[in-house]
Amino acid sequence: GPFTAAATRAGARCIGLPAIEIERVPLGSAERAQYAPDAHDWAIYTSANAVEASFDQLPPPSRCRIAAVGRATARALESHGVVVHALPDGRADSEGLLELPVFASLAGRRVVILRGVGGRELLRDELRARGATVHVAEVYRRVPARADAGALAALEGALAAGARDVVVAVTSVDVLDGLIGLLPPALAEVLRDATVLLPGERVAEAARGRGWRGPQIVAPTAEDAAMLAALAAQAAAPGDPAPA
Repeated sequence: GPFTAAATRAGARCIGLPAIEIERVPLGSAERAQYAPDAHDWAIYTSANAVEASFDQLPPPSRCRIAAVGRATARALESHGVVVHALPDGRADSEGLLELPVFASLAGRRVVILRGVGGRELLRDELRARGATVHVAEVYRRVPARADAGALAALEGALAAGARDVVVAVTSVDVLDGLIGLLPPALAEVLRDATVLLPGERVAEAARGRGWRGPQIVAPTAEDAAMLAALAAQAAAPGDPAPA
């Protein structure tokens, strides 16, 4: 919503096409006790969705230290009155969090990672290698969204007018996969020639691996401001048409 509003104010014609939906994963009483943040030294939240799904089911943290993978996640925590003690600088991923000095040595520490089903294992594996006892609480899952016929028709019309004038904004590999799976095969094939705006080289590599042929605009993070700045810089580049 905020990204679409800001892009519209900047002159873009936006088509909203949700690619995934978020479902809570119900936790039993034993899991709620095991994953309670204050039963650990650190609670690491990997997304704003993880924050909301956790606060729906787990007691709020009051004593443990808190880490957020990115600024959007930190803002979600702060909206619940939670102080964030560790936040990557300049990137919003597991690698950025693991670079922080506070996580260099974790012998004897207990850590809970609050994330979605099927999340990356890098953070868990590396924290264990550094000596921590790690619990992984999968508190939500991503499921395919239902296709919006009106949005699909609008997208098809935009692509028919010229794929180079269309920018597809995706915020994660899951969203990319959801988008490709949502589209009729012929439309998905045409879309692969469009410009794609995405956060970070990992998602860019995933797009290439899924056959994306169009130009890539790579933002440093999935934050709205970072994505919009990358898109604006591309639109202002000499010799490049301003994307719609």
